[in-house]
Amino acid sequence: MFSVPTVQSIHIRTAVSADAAALTSIYNHYILNSVITFEEAVIATSEMSRRIEDITQAGLPWLVAQRAGEIIGYAYAGPWRSRSAFRFTVESTVYMASGIVGTGTGTALYQALLAQLDADGKHCVVGAISLPNAGSVKLHERLGFRKVAHFEQVGYKFDRWIDVGFWQRLGV
Repeated sequence: MFSVPTVQSIHIRTAVSADAAALTSIYNHYILNSVITFEEAVIATSEMSRRIEDITQAGLPWLVAQRAGEIIGYAYAGPWRSRSAFRFTVESTVYMASGIVGTGTGTALYQALLAQLDADGKHCVVGAISLPNAGSVKLHERLGFRKVAHFEQVGYKFDRWIDVGFWQRLGV
């Protein structure tokens, strides 16, 4: 039987390359079973390790949430665009292990990411959401994001067109 963890039982820390296998497992579930990501082929652990390294070498945060030593989610921020004028804007990403969604852990993880971004002087955080996705919309809006754009039929996965909305949170 699955028990819902309390947020107090969660440990949030910076990701390291040794986390890549656990993060790959979480992410590949979404590649195969959802339109949350537009990737269509599972990725290898080595690719996830490269992604962690790219983000952290760029000076951006990549966090993991653990419960009883097991990684149950991750969140990170990547560059919004490559031009230097965009250096204070990032795009956020959060993924939770199957069965963890809706427990409050994702909220705690996202709050930790946002706190780190604020401390690092980031001014704008953008969240892209495949639509419809009421849970993700609710999470972003609860954390101070507001919808700023809606692009229709920009993704195609599982034999259907998918809309994407963009939510934005400006720094304090």
